[in-house]
Amino acid sequence: MSELSIDAKKTLLKIARDTISYKLRLIPKLEFPEVMEESLKEKRGAFVTLHIEGYLRGCIGNFVSDEPLYKLVSEMAVNAAFADPRFNPLTKGELDRIDIEISALTPLTQVNDVEEICVGKHGIYLIKDCNRGVLLPQVATEYGWDRYQFLDQTCIKAGMSPGSWKDKSCKILIFCADIFGEKDFKA
Repeated sequence: MSELSIDAKKTLLKIARDTISYKLRLIPKLEFPEVMEESLKEKRGAFVTLHIEGYLRGCIGNFVSDEPLYKLVSEMAVNAAFADPRFNPLTKGELDRIDIEISALTPLTQVNDVEEICVGKHGIYLIKDCNRGVLLPQVATEYGWDRYQFLDQTCIKAGMSPGSWKDKSCKILIFCADIFGEKDFKA
């Protein structure tokens, strides 16, 4: 996975905002840049997170994609704005209030020892039977969780009891993310 340059990050944020604007019919046509860095064409996972005044307003992503990163970000921006089941669809009146954050992911890696998990560096994806839950790396930092609280909260997100991660049948996967948002580029 290539590291994303500042220009690549700004391009992805513009694509995310333009896609949402297009879906709200605030711009007549959705256009992607004709020339873009190769890193934006890589096939990798990404999450798009929307906040309003610091509060979560939507977050959707995929760990892998058959599409290039810029297209996945476009699709996940629409899903975060209009298809996150925890929220009503974004309205035109909210568009100017949202802050967009993108997490471009590394591939998933299974861990056999939870001591391998570094809070603030790794995100967690838990799988046990038909339950699945994911929390991005920045979530543990935002809440001040230690490794075990992070694991327990990921269990809760997956619809499991805290501590379910200790069960041998629970698969623990980690990933890293290049996390950036519009707030990082505001003057």
